[in-house]
Amino acid sequence: MRAISIQRFGDPSGLTVVDVPSPEPAAGEVLIATEAIGVGGVDAVIRRGTLSGYGFREGMIPGSEVAGRVIAVGDGVDPGWTGSSVWAFTGSGGAYAEQAVARVEDVTALPDGLSPTDAVTLGSSGPVAHFALAHAHFAEGESLLVRGAAGSIGIMAVQLAAAGSPGPIAVTTSSPVRGDRLRALGATQVLDRSGVGAGSPAEFDVVLDVVGGPDMPSFLDRLADNGRLVSVGVVAGYPPENFGAKLITSFQRSRSFATFSLNTVPNPGRNAIRQAQFSAAARGELTSVVHETLPLTEAAEAHRQMDAGKVFGRVVLTP
Repeated sequence: MRAISIQRFGDPSGLTVVDVPSPEPAAGEVLIATEAIGVGGVDAVIRRGTLSGYGFREGMIPGSEVAGRVIAVGDGVDPGWTGSSVWAFTGSGGAYAEQAVARVEDVTALPDGLSPTDAVTLGSSGPVAHFALAHAHFAEGESLLVRGAAGSIGIMAVQLAAAGSPGPIAVTTSSPVRGDRLRALGATQVLDRSGVGAGSPAEFDVVLDVVGGPDMPSFLDRLADNGRLVSVGVVAGYPPENFGAKLITSFQRSRSFATFSLNTVPNPGRNAIRQAQFSAAARGELTSVVHETLPLTEAAEAHRQMDAGKVFGRVVLTP
């Protein structure tokens, strides 16, 4: 089968089309003929080599989520899964391929009316946004700033917050056009990437940060008393090592910082939320924002667009 391999960490040119043997499902796994592959910000971070110390190696097939049809099952898996249209989390890699394996507990059946493309746009980002807001103890009426709102996690966070809270929902993004699109999804205020915008609150109860990078400490300064900043990504790299000093210097305001990974949520909980979000999207209650659909062989182009900051929503690859 055809797949994409990270032949060399660094810029997108290191992503190469390769021919590899088709995988076989082990016990407890299913084999999926992929119809859509989600391209996420973490894929770019892995491709750059930023996470090489966490076991990611050159030569690997990247990607963590696919949607398609189950074509085989391993030992111990209900054969009734065969032929089902599903979304699946493939773990730490293996998704950028014509076929992929996943543990059956990481598979969610698609409801009628939800396409594979929509599924990989919502499947990871929706639960991350839901549980990150819960991790921040975001409550009705509180103010929220979503930093890096043009990505799939940010877009979902805006929609979920708007559905459940009448409080201000501010976003940072790179252009007025993107700001208008985010307003249509529920944002009430649009700020530039530095967090500046007319009429914006000086401080927020919750900041959801998808970006990280050297500017993250300045957003700790935007927290209100008892404010919480939750980091769900580092697409711009790690923050400075001493970023926590910002919290100490404002000690009497009880501000706090936390990270959030969906890995810490038990499978039954995240699968239940994902299924509910898939059903809501099929009913038109949540919007799947697809920036562009590209052939699998153009994975490098998808990453170039992400690196250039051109993506609004999610790029999807199709075999």
